[in-house]
Amino acid sequence: MIASLTSADLLRIAPVIPVVILDEPAAAAPLATALLAGGVPVIEVTLRTPRALDVIRAIAGSVPEAIVGAGTVTTPSLAKEAVSAGARFLVSPGTTGRLLGALADSGVPYLPGTGCVSDVMRVLEHGQREMKLFPAEASGGRAFLKSLASPFPEVTFCPTGGITAASAPDYRALPNVACVGGSWLTPADAIEAGDWSRIEKLATEATAG
Repeated sequence: MIASLTSADLLRIAPVIPVVILDEPAAAAPLATALLAGGVPVIEVTLRTPRALDVIRAIAGSVPEAIVGAGTVTTPSLAKEAVSAGARFLVSPGTTGRLLGALADSGVPYLPGTGCVSDVMRVLEHGQREMKLFPAEASGGRAFLKSLASPFPEVTFCPTGGITAASAPDYRALPNVACVGGSWLTPADAIEAGDWSRIEKLATEATAG
């Protein structure tokens, strides 16, 4: 486990960062444990549900081996609340100058969201070379990422949005992609059923490819 993470470290720990939508703190620890058992220690909990911060607290407190972070960080206040809850990294769906400043001041690694060339340039102006591409498929997918490699050779992406188990290896084969984000590792029906063995199997398959 890396004691002091950087954004570059974060992208290289696992080939997939699971994007988790969860509103039940009691399910947080078994979910994180299943992902860890499958070789996926990095977990992005999206701030899309009322108790998402409690989910982050539960994972941070009960499964310290997991590297839990917050996704869908859209405001400076959310960034502060997520870090206070135990988030060890932050992910945003897009960027503004104010939000980029808050992410940089958070004290944890972060992946600002980009969806076009101007977004990439804005993030680079703030000194950040590791980024999220979102929504990846809708923004142009692998063809768009290929076109970004030449003008921005210093940038590394974690594309997220519309990526599946089948398409993930093709994304990861690109030179400017270190990992991908995806929700297929933690399907809603498996979480609702408490089918942690299924989630462990999905994680194992994702890390084996």
